[in-house]
Amino acid sequence: MGWIVAVIAVAAAVAAMVHAENMARAQRIAAARAELAERQMKAAEARTAALTDEIGQLARERIPVAALALSHPTAQVPGLREAAEIDGDAARLLTEAVQAARTAVLEERGRVDAAARAAMRGTSAKIQSLLNQSQQLLHELQHEYDDPRILQLDFRNELALRRTQATAVLCDAWPGLARQNSPLVEIVLGAQSRVAGYERVKVANHLRDERLGLVARAAEPLAIALAELLANATAYSHPDTDVQVTLQQSGGRGAFLMVDDAGIGMDDDALDRARALVAGPPEILLTELGDPPQTGFAVVGRLVLQYGFNCHIEESPFGGMRTILRVPAHLLTVLEDDRSLSALAPKPVRTPASSTAAAPTEQETAPVPQSAGGQAPALPSRRRRTPRPAPQAPAGAAPEREQVPRTPEQAGSSWAALQQGTLNGRSVAGPPSAPAPDDHDHPDDRDEQGDDQT
Repeated sequence: MGWIVAVIAVAAAVAAMVHAENMARAQRIAAARAELAERQMKAAEARTAALTDEIGQLARERIPVAALALSHPTAQVPGLREAAEIDGDAARLLTEAVQAARTAVLEERGRVDAAARAAMRGTSAKIQSLLNQSQQLLHELQHEYDDPRILQLDFRNELALRRTQATAVLCDAWPGLARQNSPLVEIVLGAQSRVAGYERVKVANHLRDERLGLVARAAEPLAIALAELLANATAYSHPDTDVQVTLQQSGGRGAFLMVDDAGIGMDDDALDRARALVAGPPEILLTELGDPPQTGFAVVGRLVLQYGFNCHIEESPFGGMRTILRVPAHLLTVLEDDRSLSALAPKPVRTPASSTAAAPTEQETAPVPQSAGGQAPALPSRRRRTPRPAPQAPAGAAPEREQVPRTPEQAGSSWAALQQGTLNGRSVAGPPSAPAPDDHDHPDDRDEQGDDQT
């Protein structure tokens, strides 16, 4: 019996030991679970805090900067600050929230811009109509009254009309003026007559064909685009410097209008922005044109996109900027011989070789009066080359004359010349022209500012 008791005792001891070990293991497991739960709770709290911080950053920084980056591409949109603490689903949702905000801002900006364009388009049409009526009344007054202030008022009305017309074009409206096929050189003169500081614009005609013209549908758009470039060049260059306009013809590539100024130039950022605008982007938001809006290059870009012109900006050898406006060949035409050109249109510049070769031809073909005995007089041809009297001087020679007091008859003749130039520049059927620089003087016209460069 004793051994049975011993076995029972041993079994009880073993059971006690096993139970103690099980209790210890259970305690260790419980402690490990508690530690794991604590770690998980702390991790969850950290993730919650990180997600809260990211949501705060999303509201305070990421969405506002994402909206700003739509108009300022250089703005950097911040990413997730605690990417390691946020799971994939939360990070994806935060990124989608930024994209959704960008989409909503773009759609709203588009709706606002479309509403603004519609309002400006309707307002511009009404103002344009009123300015045209004022222009017609001023033309009638110029013929009835001998007052130079009427001429100045007419010129300022023309400047206001150009600005209104440019605004309408920027808002995708029709230019508002129809023409016939027009000589290219007269379109340049018409654009010159719409710009403050027009007397500083010097036109050099290097066209091989003097009667090269532009088809009707592109004549007024080209005049608008060139007027904007000239306004920009005159506004951002010193008043004592000239703005050079050069017309060139290049076979199958069309014609080129180069505008050179000796102005302040552009930095790299401004030049890149200007090139992007004149390239004809598919969409230009009014809110991206600055305050006050700088619309000149944007207007050129709209016309480039609609009519197939090409515009390039680079540094000019004169120290400022050079703008090259290319007219494609399919928009060019040659006018009929019976179409008379404006007396103000500069003649094509000939090379020295062609000028030398052409001189004997003019002498040989010039009629020489004969004397009664059949002999030619001593120096008839030389007398034909002497300077003509001042009243018969051509309009193109007006800039070289000194300013002298004018008689009422001379003043009336000058106003009539300007009248004809401005009428031709806006005419529905007639060729455009520009006023002679000496015909009127507007000391306050330089107050008009250009449209771009910044």
